Amino acid sequence: MRRWTGLLTVWVGSGVAWAQSPETLESVRLHRADARELARKDLEACVAKKCPDAGRISLLAGTLALSEGDVAEARTLLTGAKVAEPLQPYLAFYQGQAWFYSGDPAAAAEAFARAAPKASPALAPRVQARLGEALLAAGKAKEAAESLEAAATEDPSAELLFQRAQARLAVGNATGERADLKAVALRYPAHPYADEALAKLESLKPSLKLTLAEYLQRSRGLLDAGEAKRALEELEKAEAQKLVRAKQDKAQVALVRAQALYATGKKDEAEQALAVARQGPAAVAAEAAYFTARRALKTDDNVKARELMAAVEKAWPKEGVADDAGFYVGWLDLQAGRFEDAVKSFTAFDQRHARSRKRDEAMWFRALAHIRLKQYGAAREVLDKLVDTFPRSSLVPQARYWSARGHELEGSPADVTGPAYESVITSAPNSYYALLASERLRELGREPPAAFPEAPKQLERAEVPPELKLAMVLTEAGLFRDAAEEVQARTSRIHNQEQAMAFAHALLRLGEYGHAHAVAARHLWGRAFGARLPEALAAFYPRAFANAVESEATRYKVSPFFVWAIMRRESAFRPEVASSADARGLMQVIPPTARAIAKQLAEPAPAPAELFSPSLNIKYGAWYLSQLMKRFSHPALAAAAYNAGPDATVRWVKEKGSLPLDLFVEEIPFRETRGYVKQVLADLYLYQSFYGKDAAPQRLSLTVPAPSIEGVSF
Repeated sequence: MRRWTGLLTVWVGSGVAWAQSPETLESVRLHRADARELARKDLEACVAKKCPDAGRISLLAGTLALSEGDVAEARTLLTGAKVAEPLQPYLAFYQGQAWFYSGDPAAAAEAFARAAPKASPALAPRVQARLGEALLAAGKAKEAAESLEAAATEDPSAELLFQRAQARLAVGNATGERADLKAVALRYPAHPYADEALAKLESLKPSLKLTLAEYLQRSRGLLDAGEAKRALEELEKAEAQKLVRAKQDKAQVALVRAQALYATGKKDEAEQALAVARQGPAAVAAEAAYFTARRALKTDDNVKARELMAAVEKAWPKEGVADDAGFYVGWLDLQAGRFEDAVKSFTAFDQRHARSRKRDEAMWFRALAHIRLKQYGAAREVLDKLVDTFPRSSLVPQARYWSARGHELEGSPADVTGPAYESVITSAPNSYYALLASERLRELGREPPAAFPEAPKQLERAEVPPELKLAMVLTEAGLFRDAAEEVQARTSRIHNQEQAMAFAHALLRLGEYGHAHAVAARHLWGRAFGARLPEALAAFYPRAFANAVESEATRYKVSPFFVWAIMRRESAFRPEVASSADARGLMQVIPPTARAIAKQLAEPAPAPAELFSPSLNIKYGAWYLSQLMKRFSHPALAAAAYNAGPDATVRWVKEKGSLPLDLFVEEIPFRETRGYVKQVLADLYLYQSFYGKDAAPQRLSLTVPAPSIEGVSF
């Protein structure tokens, strides 16, 4: 038999007694603040009743104490705990963690050593890494060497490479030590160990000095990490050691210096450095000129940017940046409303850059310029060429939609435009263009064909694959992070679609929505969108974290389907995701936005780490989305504002809000936001059609409304 716990299907009768309460498991899954207290209460109740699962609950409570930094309580809870065999390596591993963080690395090493023999393939690398670290901290560098060799090979992180360097030194492997220290210094220049690694390299005999190329590598790495001042210091070191000699060297250094100076706000000095870079070899000069053009784009000086892009393409036609520059010329013509010039620019691009990876996109924008000129026949010629030349391009659905739309705008009869729209739906049923085609058909008085005959269907009674049995045990124990690690290791070895389907549905039952979606995206695309099997669709469009989503959506009066559509695009249902812009969690909320939301809700500002909590993340995402809908009154605009911000969206509506929705979206100036809006709208309406059967059918308005002057602006 089985019992539902909200987010997790709990299996009873499998030989494992159930001790943790459903509320505790859901709280742990959602990273709620009360999870640790609930686990403690479960343990007290279990001990009072002398239930056989006290050890398993102690393991969960101990890991929760560790995660909150309470090492003393973790030691108390984990010491003497007894668990069934599948969990024994995990108990030993977490005992080792508790001993290590309480300052007893020798005891920690003993615990990690106990975990190693029976550790699963997913746990083994973590055990090896911590065993090596503990032995090293205990002063046993030679014993640590074997573990660290394996761990650093598996995961060459800055920490493991640095520790392996110490172990290699202890066993007399000086060459290996140098290699690891150098790897830390060059690959991870912003890491705290990087400077220490450099100092060690310089103290060796003979000391190791960096080359100019290596100083440039460190400088670029620091620049990418947002440490522009330190990037400049690296360049100064290279110059102090007289490594910058040839004209080419000076140009390369000047280019990186210019980028770093711009990042520190020193515009005049940056431009002087760029002038030096432009006097260098063709590759450097072209990159410097292109960087200048991109700077003009960032400052919204599009006239100057176009002039500079055209100059780059003309002056350095054989350099890689000429491709991008030529594309931007046409794009800037299109954005400025110079549609005839855009046609000419993209035509010239197609002729000059016959091997460009942007050719299909250039064709599309040329066709769009023709459409804006009402030259529908010419647009169809280009669109047909795009489909014929690049049949696998992601732009094919929109080419087919706009070809049909061109027929309609020309006044072609419904028996011509209708079948053309229907072909968009049947060929790309999950796309934004299928949604648009459906609305256009309704305007013509024709009922669109069903994109999917059946809604997603989860296989409730399918047997759990043997490879996921351990993940099931870990999930039942509340060790969700460990379950996710185990799942990831197992899903990487899927060989066929039948296996993928079984895995996906087992993962859905485990609450591992992100992994289920990843398996489906890798193996079940054809079954979902070709054969349109409802069992395959279930992994692509799950009602992830349903209790939390539906509760918060109801509280803030926003569609739960909209929340799921945003979640699918933002994180693919993975709570642990963080972006390069520090957006976090399921709904990818950035810390400043979270603080602003907390202020509006009269709540304490959350720590950035708390945003990985699915519960809090869904709450903030749902509130923010509800406020965007209040201000913009249209899901396309709300999605654009979620991605690019309310101010940018208001500006775009002022500039081009008179266009119908389909054209408005095509002319959103940010490529990322255009794609974002299209996918979110498609997913929103698919979720509604799949799971909103009891509600009235939702229509997509093709008119862009004026946003409210007041409302959320962050």
